[in-house]
Amino acid sequence: MAAPIAYSLIATDLDGTLLRGDDTLSDRSLAALARVADAGAQHLVVTGRPAPRVRPLLDDLGATGLAVCGQGAQVYDAGADRLLWSITLDRELAETALGKIEAEVGQVYAAVDQDGVDGLTLIEPGYLMPHPTLPAVRVDRRDELWGEPISKVLLRHPHLSDDELATTARSVVGSLATVTMSGPGTVELQPCGITKATGLALAAEHLGLRPADTIAFGDMPNDIPMFDWAAHGVAMANAHPELKSVADEVTLSNEDDGIAVVLERLLGGAAQYGPLTLSIEP
Repeated sequence: MAAPIAYSLIATDLDGTLLRGDDTLSDRSLAALARVADAGAQHLVVTGRPAPRVRPLLDDLGATGLAVCGQGAQVYDAGADRLLWSITLDRELAETALGKIEAEVGQVYAAVDQDGVDGLTLIEPGYLMPHPTLPAVRVDRRDELWGEPISKVLLRHPHLSDDELATTARSVVGSLATVTMSGPGTVELQPCGITKATGLALAAEHLGLRPADTIAFGDMPNDIPMFDWAAHGVAMANAHPELKSVADEVTLSNEDDGIAVVLERLLGGAAQYGPLTLSIEP
């Protein structure tokens, strides 16, 4: 058994945080997470990706525990391949919110993540996936997006920056939905009041852990509620300035094993690691 670690719960975002830009996990990160497990701590993925898009990663990790998915709208049990908890975005409210946004900024391109462990990502004409390695199904018309229950809507604008689109969306959507920005080209609408902290709190309670037991890692403004909830928030060097401004510390970038650097420090030094690279398949 390794020496104990200061935190019993290690909460990590995926894109731009734990994963490198090519959707791989480095051998050093894998070694650090293995040492965390040996020390008796839990690693919890807290991501905007829906459960079906996280399952391949968890399978490759051999993870059988919980993951927080869909920006906090889902708590997924990898071992049982089921959702312990999920909340959907009302599709009529989503349509109304989308109309209000387009009334301000003109046409946007939309996609949705369907609810459930086998839910699809549907994209309307003109929408480009920010992560081309992730599978998506293109539909012919926007109204086809609303055929099944959804966990969130993803938005892109042909000209506005993510910050500009998110700011305008927040100003007009009100209580219809929560607006988040989770990565380049990724502005999202999710159920009102739902954030990563919502799912993290539920998962931690299930594990018998508290905010005081938790260190969280992230890179985008959607990670701010998670940082507010956890005892210690660590932003990546590549993080959005808004997240860096509220972080307790800033580590190296996701490409430079920033999470591993912090975990090694907490565990009392770096371990030897082999030439293993984990690739996440769509």
